[in-house]
Amino acid sequence: MTPDIFQAIADPSRREILHLLSHQTLTINELAENFDMSRPAVSKHVKVLSQSGFITIRDIGRERYCLLSQEGFQQLQAWVSYFDKFWQHKLKKLETVLNNKSNPA
Repeated sequence: MTPDIFQAIADPSRREILHLLSHQTLTINELAENFDMSRPAVSKHVKVLSQSGFITIRDIGRERYCLLSQEGFQQLQAWVSYFDKFWQHKLKKLETVLNNKSNPA
């Protein structure tokens, strides 16, 4: 079962992992150096982000490299876009009502 994208980014450590990976591809060990937690704990966060489509893990030799992936971000953007359109529509209707009240026929 794929984790919910919002559960995946709800944790501040996972959001920080995404932020770090926005600058460069890092190994799990390199990611772990940025946190006050064990490497296995960082690995669990990486797994959640990977399963939800926010990152991809590539095994190169003995190292596991993490890099950002568009899939999770696209799902997040689609959800936000729906509500952007919803509010734009509501505001347009409000504008029409206010214009009609200020310019009575």
